[in-house]
Amino acid sequence: MGRRVHAELADLGVRVGRKRVARLMREADLVGVSRRRWRIGTTQRDHSAALAPDLVDRQFVADRPNELWVADVTYVPTLTGWLYLATVLDVFSRRVIGWSMAGDRKTQLVVDAVAMAVNRRGGDVAGVIHHSDHGGEYTSHDLERALRAAGITASMGSVGDCFDNGMAESVFATLKTELFIHEHGGRFDNHHQARLAVFDWIETFYNRKRKHSALGYLPPETFETNYLTTAA
Repeated sequence: MGRRVHAELADLGVRVGRKRVARLMREADLVGVSRRRWRIGTTQRDHSAALAPDLVDRQFVADRPNELWVADVTYVPTLTGWLYLATVLDVFSRRVIGWSMAGDRKTQLVVDAVAMAVNRRGGDVAGVIHHSDHGGEYTSHDLERALRAAGITASMGSVGDCFDNGMAESVFATLKTELFIHEHGGRFDNHHQARLAVFDWIETFYNRKRKHSALGYLPPETFETNYLTTAA
């Protein structure tokens, strides 16, 4: 956390050493919000469905945007029942380029997330690899048709293995730690409140402001913009 705080201070024009930031944080008893060790599995495999091959083999690397996307579904706890969240993440920049929320975990949830990703990327995404787990939504015919229509190739890791989709799992862990636990005490009042909070976190904070150590402490959108400017 000290490195991220140091990067934020540098953006604000505050000149201070990273070690001093770490020391001051220790003295003030400031630490990052810890992650609770709780997880409710959401993957429901359809054993009769045909599976796509694993084209990633846990190598979550990309040299440019629209080379490899990872997709996953998680739940958002509310007092009126779970709200499901599906996301599509571009591995190159760790930017959430597609997302969808619904009160049920039907195929349309992931189809809508992919549709947003395709639209946000301008529709020209032929050749992209879409990597997911074996959840029933990801093996559905509706999603298969949506991916094929956009020229996207499906890839699937093993079911229930967080290492096979570690990057998407990492984003969800950050979401739960920083938004669910830190700001809302682990649970929202209702779906409407949760939808607004998750939308704001993804589009206003995570994509535009949250710094990533893997990106040189730049936010995803800034990292992409810098790449596109240099490549132009």
